[in-house]
Amino acid sequence: MSKLTAQDKFLDLSDYGRPFGKFLANQLKSTRFTPIHVTILFGISGLIAIYCIVTHQYFWAAFFIILKSGIDAADGELARLKNTPSYVGRYLDSIFDIILNFLILMAICYVSKTTIWFCLLAFIGIQLQGTLYNYYYVILRNKSVGGDSTSKVFEYKSPKALPGEKQKSVDILFGIYTIVYGPFDKIIHFLDKDAYKVKTFPNWFMTLLSLYGLGFQLLIIAIMLPLGWIEFIVPFFIVYTLLVFFLIAIRKIVIK
Repeated sequence: MSKLTAQDKFLDLSDYGRPFGKFLANQLKSTRFTPIHVTILFGISGLIAIYCIVTHQYFWAAFFIILKSGIDAADGELARLKNTPSYVGRYLDSIFDIILNFLILMAICYVSKTTIWFCLLAFIGIQLQGTLYNYYYVILRNKSVGGDSTSKVFEYKSPKALPGEKQKSVDILFGIYTIVYGPFDKIIHFLDKDAYKVKTFPNWFMTLLSLYGLGFQLLIIAIMLPLGWIEFIVPFFIVYTLLVFFLIAIRKIVIK
């Protein structure tokens, strides 16, 4: 089942890994592999990419970063194929993402001349970019299909565990999720409090917004690494964050 209705589907530049994700999910649907196993697998791919950065193997780092994006798309696809939605999987996926983002930037800091303070600033910028993308995208999904079962626009309390998962596990992961993502959510919500009142977002706007999707962010890093542009990655993402204000301005002025 698609997350969006036909009229709300858009060209998502960050979702290039979806075809591979669907292929992998279909190969695993009749096996004992669960979406959680797939989430762990993309985490391993991300860690291998980080090792490759630290050891200056930038081509392989790019390969495993892109592979991570493809595997990342497979856990949700497998959950839909097996009809096993999970808050544990949803929060674990997001927690793995933010940890890997941080470690990738720290690896870049280690092998380049970039200072740790600029890397931390770039990390904050990347998270704000991704939060804006997720904020508008989840709003669209809620409007489009009448509410997503595991993603909500505003997440203030731990949800009730779904069949097959323990409430304690959901509560623990939700607590970690709110700690690592809460500050970024609050900043974006403050910058555009009324976005949830919009009836829908046009496809062209969502495609533009997808420049901030995690997949596209990682693709940029994967392209810059083997080209020898490692010194420019952190400055690029710091400047790239300015697009946040441009996109919010478009939403407020054009999309009401």
